[in-house]
Amino acid sequence: MLVDSHCHLDYFNKPGEQAQIVARAVEAGVGEMVTIGVTLKQSQEILAIAEQFENVWACVGVHPNHAADVLPVVEPEVLAKLAEHPKVIGIGESGLDYFYDSAPKDVQEQNFRSNIRAARLAGIPICIHARDADSDIARILREERAGGYFNFLLHCFSSTRQLAEEAMELGGYFSFSGILTFPKGETVREVAALVPEDRILVETDSPYLAPTPYRGKRNEPAYTAHTAAKLAEVRGLSVAALADLTTRNFRSLFKKAAR
Repeated sequence: MLVDSHCHLDYFNKPGEQAQIVARAVEAGVGEMVTIGVTLKQSQEILAIAEQFENVWACVGVHPNHAADVLPVVEPEVLAKLAEHPKVIGIGESGLDYFYDSAPKDVQEQNFRSNIRAARLAGIPICIHARDADSDIARILREERAGGYFNFLLHCFSSTRQLAEEAMELGGYFSFSGILTFPKGETVREVAALVPEDRILVETDSPYLAPTPYRGKRNEPAYTAHTAAKLAEVRGLSVAALADLTTRNFRSLFKKAAR
């Protein structure tokens, strides 16, 4: 069984569509999935999806592109309170995004630190979005770790090898998406080959970043299987062994999802 560790099921919002998406995922061997929050309001709303489907979990948090939507930034205690829900297994996605630069960098940093502290308060990991901000991501992770332990996942890894090495030193986890299958995904494949085997997960980030052979189309959790097959090739494993490994790692990181 595979787990799609990062998707956005609320973006599939036609009547009955979510049930169809979940059913297709299960048919493709993707037995569980995690639907992710990007704003406080949306994080509250996705809990209904997690409640509806036994095999769907949730993360709650504020994405860097939405960090300035409501100011001051969401307090850690607010997210930690929301994380008391039994289906909430992580905080996020949060982090830094200097590519779109939708919010001032200082506000993004405040928001990121608040989400990290929520993860620490709740005792669950944070799912990190990192785009064109590797040095600041690494700096903030180091500084916040000095204030107390928290675990983290670099989701949809597409950053530099330097950030990967810093994250490895801190014991972080790595999730690989359809980017792994792209012709220009060589750097991502190099990182996927070198990170510790007990730190790798797979995801779709659907409806975005559909893997080959669906590139350019709408992504969905069922397509996790294609990314997993590529990751198995990169790691020199059978598909079955890769599925077993990444599912064990998922449960090791997201302890609330242990069955």
